[in-house]
Amino acid sequence: MTEQHEQEQRIPLAEEVLSVGKKEVATGRVRVRTVVEEQPALFRETLTRTSLDVERVPIGREVGSVPEPREEDGVLVIPIVEERLVVEKRLFLVEEMRVRRATATEEVEVPASRRVMRAVVERDGQDIATEGVNR
Repeated sequence: MTEQHEQEQRIPLAEEVLSVGKKEVATGRVRVRTVVEEQPALFRETLTRTSLDVERVPIGREVGSVPEPREEDGVLVIPIVEERLVVEKRLFLVEEMRVRRATATEEVEVPASRRVMRAVVERDGQDIATEGVNR
């Protein structure tokens, strides 16, 4: 048996075992800031203006009751009455006010300034991207 022992040699086998993992590593810094800029702007708008022209028309006649206001050809007619003492009370239409409506349109420009905010992203002291909102 000793001869057989001498002929046998044992070779140890080795095996590597790998394990995979991950860890957080800081590769740089990023700073985001916003910048507000004022930009001049000119706003245009159409404005409508209505003006009234009042005309007083003397009438001077007696009426039995107070006339109702009415509209004639786009003119508002408002009766003005007074009581006068005669032997009896009578109602006189003293005058009518005629109110005409005139409409005018004008373009106006108003200078103003508006604020615009944009984002600046910096990595290690260098600008990476600038995104702005322009409306």
